Amino acid sequence: MATAENPRPAFPEYIPLASVGAPPAPVKPTQLRIDSIDLLRGIVMVIMMLDHTRDFVHRYALQGFDPTDLAHTSVKLFFTRWITHFCAPVFVFLAGTGAYLQFARGKSKRELSRFLVTRGLWLIVLEFTLVRIGAFFNLDYRFLGVMQVIWVIGVSMIVLAALIHLPLRVVTGFGLLMIALHNLLDRFHVQGWHGPNSPVPGVGAKLYIILHQPYEAFPIFGFPSPVVFVLYNLVPWIGVMAAGYGFGALYQMDVARRRRLLLTIGGLATVLFLVLRAINHYGDPSAWARQDTIAFTIISFLNTTKYPPSLLFLLMTLGPALLVLAWFESSTASQRFANNPSLEKRGFLPDLVEHLRNALVTFGRVPLFFYLLQWPTAHLISVLVHLIAGKPVGWMFGSPVGNSGPPHGVGFNLAVVYACWIAGVLVLYPLCKWFAGVKQRRRDWWLSYL
Repeated sequence: MATAENPRPAFPEYIPLASVGAPPAPVKPTQLRIDSIDLLRGIVMVIMMLDHTRDFVHRYALQGFDPTDLAHTSVKLFFTRWITHFCAPVFVFLAGTGAYLQFARGKSKRELSRFLVTRGLWLIVLEFTLVRIGAFFNLDYRFLGVMQVIWVIGVSMIVLAALIHLPLRVVTGFGLLMIALHNLLDRFHVQGWHGPNSPVPGVGAKLYIILHQPYEAFPIFGFPSPVVFVLYNLVPWIGVMAAGYGFGALYQMDVARRRRLLLTIGGLATVLFLVLRAINHYGDPSAWARQDTIAFTIISFLNTTKYPPSLLFLLMTLGPALLVLAWFESSTASQRFANNPSLEKRGFLPDLVEHLRNALVTFGRVPLFFYLLQWPTAHLISVLVHLIAGKPVGWMFGSPVGNSGPPHGVGFNLAVVYACWIAGVLVLYPLCKWFAGVKQRRRDWWLSYL
């Protein structure tokens, strides 16, 4: 998310492969955006909207049902949730990569630090204002909001603003060590807050909850004061962003070498996930087990912990993501997707794939803009489909404080969820295309904050 916004040509720009017979040479990133990164980011943004649409529309989500609970889930429901696990790790990781690319394109470390601090603070403000309002359609600030991915990116940027003054290897090592070792903290828990008649955790307990103990709510001061709910902990997300920053150095290499490294790193991460998960000893607080069917045994194997993201969760998501990046940068994929005059008469299906790819790149160029809009869009679509179906909607505007939850009978099946998701993406595309054009044409300072 922290990438510089610079003019680009009308057609997607690919960093060319090294000439045959020419020795590999470092390639400094140009002022153009990198399409493979925007494409991957666009894909995860669209998938993220599926998860949030499910939160608002699916009958079981509205009842508080966990789609990863093997005792009650189905294969299609589990994988509807599981595919969205790739979103936050890629989102945070590429935010760090974007920060490095700004430095590589000419920003001094002092300038980059200032930008990361101000952008980070701005994201924290957005989490408890626009995101909160879009998610709840309510202004009762007795409930301050949920500490979600935008909050954690904001704080991680502020931390990264200090880390970038260290050697790159130190920053990368810091991130990787946090990712690898943070599960050692799983055994430690502090007493949380259990409502108005229970003690409010002290400052140290609140800090630990924010760092590594999810699913906890507490008043920011004493009670009564605004209550926050911690979903995204700072550890290990700070490490994920730091590792992403170090990863950005690959984009100063020639494409052939970078692709080899992407395949190597992504492949090793994926294999390490499979090995550690099979051993079933370290890397995730939830062990897998054989189930009654092969499908549910696979589900158990893949059912790693997102809050906070375990080592295995991050290997499972970031490893394949890097392999996808390598594929996007391969000569085969470039020829398949590029605006190549020799492919002008390609037929309906290739043209459809090309249009889809361009749309996803567009979403990837304006990730924060898309993220801010998808909350109220998914929420409003839920209101509309409930109205059309004659179901109550008043509860969607109620205060989170003292709310008994959705009434019986609300929500729809997964088919309706997918239809609403597609509708939401189609609604947001022209808005994102317009805003991507604005960022392409103009260089106003405030555009880098959206």
